[in-house]
Amino acid sequence: MKNYSLTFCFCPFSPKLFTIQFSVFSFICTFAAKMSKRIKILFIVNPISGTSDKEHILSLIPKYLDSQRFEWSIRKTEHKGHAAEFSGEAIRDGVDVVVAVGGDGTVNEVARSLVHTDTALGIIPCGSGNGLARHLFIPMNPEGALQVLSDCHIEQLDYGMIDQEPFFCTCGVGFDAFISDRFAKAGRRGLLTYIENTLKEGLKYKPDTYEITIDGERQVYKAFLIACANASQYGNNVYIAPHASMSDGLMDVTLMEPFTVLEAPQIAIQLFNKTITSNSRIRSFRCQHLHIKRSAPGVIHFDGDPKQAGEELDVKLVPKGIRMVVNTHEQPYTPPLLRTFTDFYRDVNEEISTLRADIRADFKEGQRRISTINKELLRKLKKK
Repeated sequence: MKNYSLTFCFCPFSPKLFTIQFSVFSFICTFAAKMSKRIKILFIVNPISGTSDKEHILSLIPKYLDSQRFEWSIRKTEHKGHAAEFSGEAIRDGVDVVVAVGGDGTVNEVARSLVHTDTALGIIPCGSGNGLARHLFIPMNPEGALQVLSDCHIEQLDYGMIDQEPFFCTCGVGFDAFISDRFAKAGRRGLLTYIENTLKEGLKYKPDTYEITIDGERQVYKAFLIACANASQYGNNVYIAPHASMSDGLMDVTLMEPFTVLEAPQIAIQLFNKTITSNSRIRSFRCQHLHIKRSAPGVIHFDGDPKQAGEELDVKLVPKGIRMVVNTHEQPYTPPLLRTFTDFYRDVNEEISTLRADIRADFKEGQRRISTINKELLRKLKKK
């Protein structure tokens, strides 16, 4: 950090000159104070989310964050709710940016703690979906995400609420909530598990009837799902609301009507190539407030987290309610389908690597146990 020294000689005989000198002096003092204040960052790490090597990510921090501009600390979560506790402490300590290093659940837990505060959310994506990070153009590799954090461009963005639960990407009822519930109960995580659940349950799922009210106007629909989007996608480049913006003060509502088996492949492709709103089975709305009434209580989801809720639901958008670190650099264009399959291939490789590591660990443990049993048998035989 450079040191600045200033010497001012004030002239008491000229009030006008004195005022000018004092103004310049005040400006320079303020500028020097800002120059000396480093940006405080807290990294909140979920060690068990996703498949990324968190220690490798943390080892890259000094390379990408200039210690003259930033000071940082690291906290690791040990249980659900821990990230929220750390975030609350960071707000009280005047931390400028809290970075969620984990999956969508970790991002949501940190983000909901930061709404309506001066502390901004940063993301290093490590999950299976990474919907919010993808919408903000945060790179999926840690080096790129840390470079965005180093640029530290912060914007005031919108967030949503469903049944008093904050969401930042999407929320909804119907099939997507049903799959979120199944996914949460599955013993395994990751993209493969999500696809497996979707394919297994998709054709068996029974659409429900919903009464929705927008701006006082009521309509009744039979729907496969109703998705309320603050951001454009669920994650994994599945664009349920391709035109959604986090800074326009409106939700993009996508209502998918029941469809046939023959129509399913086309819908799947359109979800990936950002053309789902052109499908004849899709109805789209934009609003700030939506009331949903369904035939019975059931599951809802907010950013992929499931929750049981009642027959009637209120969904609303809160404009400019949270500060986030975003990527302002122009993104090279990659066709959505190609990008999706590239990400899928990477995720599969990561899951296979994790599985191999687990098998090796189990094999070593098995060898250790056999060795222990053999030693015990030898000891007993020697006694005889």
